[in-house]
Amino acid sequence: MDVGHVREDLLQEQMALDTIVSNLSEEQWSLPTPSPRWSIADQISHLTYFDESATVAITNPDKFTSLLHELLEKQDANSAEDFSLATYRKMSAEELLSSWRQGRENLALASETLSNDDRVIWYGPSMGSKSFLTARLMEVWAHGQDILDTLNIERASTDRLRHIAQLGFITRKWAYINRGLTPNEEPIYVSLTSPSGEKWEFGSPEDLNSITGSALDFCLVVTQRRHMNDTELTFSGEAAVEWFSIAQAFAGPPSDGPQESK
Repeated sequence: MDVGHVREDLLQEQMALDTIVSNLSEEQWSLPTPSPRWSIADQISHLTYFDESATVAITNPDKFTSLLHELLEKQDANSAEDFSLATYRKMSAEELLSSWRQGRENLALASETLSNDDRVIWYGPSMGSKSFLTARLMEVWAHGQDILDTLNIERASTDRLRHIAQLGFITRKWAYINRGLTPNEEPIYVSLTSPSGEKWEFGSPEDLNSITGSALDFCLVVTQRRHMNDTELTFSGEAAVEWFSIAQAFAGPPSDGPQESK
């Protein structure tokens, strides 16, 4: 799969979320979401800020470095969040939607210049171009899930989840390092059923530790939108359970995700 394919799936994921939020009332934009302190408008503001940052990272790495330092100067996570959302919190819903769309268009144009071998500076280590755009897709999908949960509606899953599932699998070590823990080196086999009915496999079927179930459930856990015990995933082996208790496919400080609801 080349970077162009990932880019196209990112555009499709963004449009799917646009279809949902474009029909919301001004009052609905203010509804609180499962993310503490964040409204639906804040969710879109977050995506807008980082889409714009991603465009700068591709087109002007030196300028991005300045933006990075500016954000990192904030003393805690709440301060950093408030800083990144400040401009958008002054906007009406219509203005915010327009800003998000413009940011997406800018990123789409910038990402057209990326080749499979390019690397992009980001918050932490630089990322390969495909992983970089996959992370943007994951963000759209995950924050979109918060919005859907707020509105109590469901969306049809697509095989674009493949990008998020693969990212979730390869960030296993990151989940440990991010918490200051020594990564567990026990191999884990992941077997997922895709929305279209295909089987997606990561690792070897011979591995003693395994996670099996739907790709949707897997993606909900690695993006910390569901607790592992609130899904129908099946776990075999201590290493598999240990990983999914801290799984985190996104950058930023370690977080624990939602509590078990059952």
